[in-house]
Amino acid sequence: MKAIIQKVTKASVTVGERCTGSIEQGMCVLLGISRTDTDKDLEWMANKLLKLRIFDHPETGKPWDADLLQCKLGILVVSQFTLQCVLKGNKPDFHNAMKSEDSEAMYNRFVAMLREKVPDSDTLVQEGEFGAFMQVHIQNDGPVTIPIDSPESLATQKVKPRKPQKPQKQNKNQENNPVGNGENNNEAVVEKVTEELAQL
Repeated sequence: MKAIIQKVTKASVTVGERCTGSIEQGMCVLLGISRTDTDKDLEWMANKLLKLRIFDHPETGKPWDADLLQCKLGILVVSQFTLQCVLKGNKPDFHNAMKSEDSEAMYNRFVAMLREKVPDSDTLVQEGEFGAFMQVHIQNDGPVTIPIDSPESLATQKVKPRKPQKPQKQNKNQENNPVGNGENNNEAVVEKVTEELAQL
């Protein structure tokens, strides 16, 4: 999952003449969902956005010291599958993007997660319109633009196989002296004693 975060003084999305969402100061997020993304990526990305310290602290004024929730600012989310583009020569290829029907459901879950985490979400959490031809109006503040990718480990989570243990080498004394080799060597001792008794 890829996201482009822009710190804004204001941002809005229109479809034709209709405004689907707008915020004043806060962040605009362009979100690209890949075909390997899961709900773990959604949760990770939602938490990362809300904890990203790109704003001045509301009490001290210190820059880069406060997140969206501390400042009670807005967030505008816009679905953008083109973030999953791979260039083949000069031609963009979007095979890494999740299929539209699956991506829309995941996008809706992502926005729902943000609404659960952000107080006064009816006002502070805004969005574009999935699948529509949108005009995104962004007034970047700074400018500040930060790309974020969710960790690949969330999708793969492969456990590295343990290396096979090398068999322990027996020293010459152990090879010649069966008594020192544990339970298996007890059998050797019994066989040896049995052979000696048979020779009597």
